[in-house]
Amino acid sequence: MSGRSEKQVEDSFRKFGMLDKVAYAAGDFGCNMSFALAGSFFTLFYTQYMKINSLSFAGILIVLKVWDAINDPMIGGFIDSNKRNYKLGKFKTFISYGSIGLLLSAALCFLPFPNAPQIIKVVLCVLGYVAWDACYTFVNVPYGSMVSVISPDPGDRAQLSAWRSLGARCAGIPIGIILPFVLYNENQELMGNRLFFVALVLGFIGFIALRFMIKNTVERVQVSEEERKRESESFNYIKSIKNFAGNRPAIGATMIPVATFFGAYGSNIAVTVMFQAYFKNASLLGIPAMLSLIPSLIFVPFVRQIATRWGKKEAASAGMILSLVSMGALMVVPIPPTNTGIIIFSGFLLINGLGSGLGGCMTYAMMADAIDYNEWKNGVREEGTTYALHSFFRKLAQGIGPSLGLVLLVAVGYDEKLGAAQPWEVASKMKSLIGACYFFSVILMIIGVRFIYNLDKNTLNEMECALGRKKVSTEIFEKEMELGA
Repeated sequence: MSGRSEKQVEDSFRKFGMLDKVAYAAGDFGCNMSFALAGSFFTLFYTQYMKINSLSFAGILIVLKVWDAINDPMIGGFIDSNKRNYKLGKFKTFISYGSIGLLLSAALCFLPFPNAPQIIKVVLCVLGYVAWDACYTFVNVPYGSMVSVISPDPGDRAQLSAWRSLGARCAGIPIGIILPFVLYNENQELMGNRLFFVALVLGFIGFIALRFMIKNTVERVQVSEEERKRESESFNYIKSIKNFAGNRPAIGATMIPVATFFGAYGSNIAVTVMFQAYFKNASLLGIPAMLSLIPSLIFVPFVRQIATRWGKKEAASAGMILSLVSMGALMVVPIPPTNTGIIIFSGFLLINGLGSGLGGCMTYAMMADAIDYNEWKNGVREEGTTYALHSFFRKLAQGIGPSLGLVLLVAVGYDEKLGAAQPWEVASKMKSLIGACYFFSVILMIIGVRFIYNLDKNTLNEMECALGRKKVSTEIFEKEMELGA
């Protein structure tokens, strides 16, 4: 145990409040200006527009994401082992530099040369993605780690996690709703040449949002210079990986986004094909995206109360049962290729969003608690490394999910060369494929939260007391909860 006391959370900082929450939300809004664009259109751009073979691209994507995943813990370890005392703080300095590159790098992922030789297309894809990923990692790893130092209070962290989800959705929803009208023509084909300019515009918006976050967040959990030097001098990368592997809360919390990416990314192309070739209305692609994201927004004002009253673990796992039922039903309920069918399909995604939204709001707060757990059990915080290893598995899922989705699409007859003109027998299979991807992902979430993540409400309180961040015992805490009820 490190013995860090409440003295290191200085009263000289302004009190935690709405500005912190809005500013932290702006950070993920800025990150998702490029991340949501890449997640929605990167695979489509290179398969349907650049005409790279789907199975070949699935292999390329896995290689890219393995590299993507590997560099996260490298950068996280670099942050944790760095001895310098930065003026902006340990995390915001890296975000500041990374945001400059992120301003332009996303556009490099969408260089429109569909008539180039295949090898040139592959080189453009790899180099563009690597450049964007390096900039994104230098922003996102320290950004995700920051939640553990903005406030030591678990309730505050739950709110920051919810507001981070809000920021991501405020980026993802307009991208999902507006861009289909801009990027698909009357034949439901992707106009890939427009994506380069769209990425430049979104990059500039993201840069402004990140600068706002840097200016208006405060790193309140302070480590003394003596302790910082001691931890950086004793930093051991292999030991940090072992600490993460033994950190059950970190593993359990990591399974939530990993499973989410399996479901969302694995079904992403199938959803697009369903609207292109089954519903024949690609401009409405944003509707199910909006309905699956918006439900989580209703939890944002109440997430602190939910986390305090029921616990993060308990609340997140309850909602997942609803998601499991809705996606199981989606696989078997008939959906006609009409506007009514779009409404029915979107309704299932709405119910799934209600169930999974609560877990999504809690994920980053659960990771902040996992960082504290590492300090409690191993005597070191290792914010950067812990979050980077969390991000490592997220990145693997982001590669495996769409790659697996492409393999499944090809298995049922999908041909990327046909674009929106897929045969009816192929288009009609998309609904069941989408439901199966989400159903499998929810099962993984339930396993992670219910059976691996071991910080229930009482254990979390015991840990915070041991770390000197709460002065009440578990019995007093329970008494206060009973009185509050």
